[in-house]
This record gives sequence, structure tokens and C-alpha cells, in this order.
Amino acid sequence: MNRIKSPLFPDTLEDVIYQPKAFTCVEDGQINLKPDEESYRAAIDAIRGIDPTNGCLFYYNPKTATSRWMHNRSSEYRETIGNHVFMK
Repeated sequence: MNRIKSPLFPDTLEDVIYQPKAFTCVEDGQINLKPDEESYRAAIDAIRGIDPTNGCLFYYNPKTATSRWMHNRSSEYRETIGNHVFMK
């Protein structure tokens, strides 16, 4: 939802999600897995405007990320949720 609001990204949810190379879960097909209850709750919270990332636009898992670009942005760190680091 933060990306939809940002002028740096497309204006629709579908365009944000399917932006080329934006999300590995889209590229590797995980997006097609059946969501669990926690996933549904998170989606509903996002639609309602609940944002535990406080406006972050980017995220990565430092244990699995291979892009130096993300690691070089560590000064923009804002939140950690589970295994993911979120940045503005």
C-alpha cells in the first residue's frame, strides 16, 4: 500500500505486485500458494491502513538477500518484522 501512495511506483495494487523483479515471491510462484489466516489478517490490516512498517517501501531478508543494493541501504533501516528488514 505504501508503494501505491509513492510517486516512485505504479498506481495500482496489481501493477505494484507484478512490477518486474520487484518481489521474489512473484518471480518464483509463491504468490500462487494458498494464504493462511495470518496472511489474510495482514492483508486486511493493510487495506485498513494499519502499517507496522511506518511507511517503508522496501524490504529484504538479510539471511537470504543476494543484492548488494539492499545491504548498502542499511542506513535507511526502519523496522524489523520477523526475518525481514524494512526500509524507506
